[in-house]
Amino acid sequence: MSLKKLKVAVVHDWLPLYGGAERVLEQILLLFPQADLFTLVDLLEGDNRQHILHKNPKTSFVDRWAFTRKRYRSFLPLMPLAVEQFDLSDYQLVISSSSAVAKGVITGPDQLHICYCHSPIRYAWDLQHQYLRESGLESGFLNWLARWFLHRIRLWDVRTANGVDHFACNSEFVRRRIWKVYRREAEVIHPPVDMTSFQCQAVKQNYYVTASRMVPYKRIDLIVEAFANMPDHKLVVIGDGPEFSKIRSKAGANVELLGHVPYEVLYMHLRNAKAFMFAAEEDFGITPVEAQACGTPVIAYGKGGALETVRGIFTDAPKRDRMTGVFFSEQTVDSIVAAVQRFEQVLPEIRAEDCRSNAERFSIQKFSEVFAQFVERSWGDFEKTAR
Repeated sequence: MSLKKLKVAVVHDWLPLYGGAERVLEQILLLFPQADLFTLVDLLEGDNRQHILHKNPKTSFVDRWAFTRKRYRSFLPLMPLAVEQFDLSDYQLVISSSSAVAKGVITGPDQLHICYCHSPIRYAWDLQHQYLRESGLESGFLNWLARWFLHRIRLWDVRTANGVDHFACNSEFVRRRIWKVYRREAEVIHPPVDMTSFQCQAVKQNYYVTASRMVPYKRIDLIVEAFANMPDHKLVVIGDGPEFSKIRSKAGANVELLGHVPYEVLYMHLRNAKAFMFAAEEDFGITPVEAQACGTPVIAYGKGGALETVRGIFTDAPKRDRMTGVFFSEQTVDSIVAAVQRFEQVLPEIRAEDCRSNAERFSIQKFSEVFAQFVERSWGDFEKTAR
């Protein structure tokens, strides 16, 4: 049977904005335009609705209460129950796009469930202790309540993994996390980057740039502190968030904080900067790929998805062919300073066209082709066993 003739349900955790996970969702919907969309909370507005093909998602009870819509993340304890209430019994193919609970939908033996797993629930597994610290839940009654809830979430998360027939994921890093948590194999299908939106530029200006939502794990504070120790190097910081005031207090005269800016301004800085700074441990990380699409090299923390998206060298390593950046081995100010110094040494060997070529491995066309083949192969195997 042609996949275009299947009755398809696509399930996504929630839709607060158009971000990295929603870019994947958009391409899945373009591959299966006949699909019905399910999500726990739908907050998309205006032009962003074009990215879900102007569909009207079927939402959960969390979306129907005004007080839960505004602070939906605070009602995470309700999410497993909410996602289990979606009635998907009429669908032949269910595709969940999950970084939290979407994979927990209930399906039967005559349905194929494919999960594109952005990550197992990070704050319930290996990042639990970091999550508790950053949430101010390190002691007291709320600390133990949060720990008990996260324990229950882990039990539910492992159980619902059994309802997934095939896993795909966004990086080798997440593939290892899926194996560690669920003991399930996953196929790596890198998320899509719209290469047509970026123009490669070889001539750069004399400044560095970083861009991110200012939350603790992004470690923008470390980048700003490092440049405070390098007053002859200019840094432009783009983004806003709860850490903005803290980061601004650490900025020297050589650091310019722009806050939230239009996309065109971000793109201009990605294109013109000498290098893009990236200090987070991300599952994948879209922005370093976008920077390379502009011909801009990357200086990144050498862990997580950056190891797959940047052809980099560590500060104590020799040059390599077609390199596109430099890694630092620790999330410390000294390590970042050393990486910038090493980058300055190898910069003459880094070519804008190599950065662009490396980024093209993550194009929309590549994602659509590989994901479609994955679904077709999975459906073919399912049909054989269902006979």
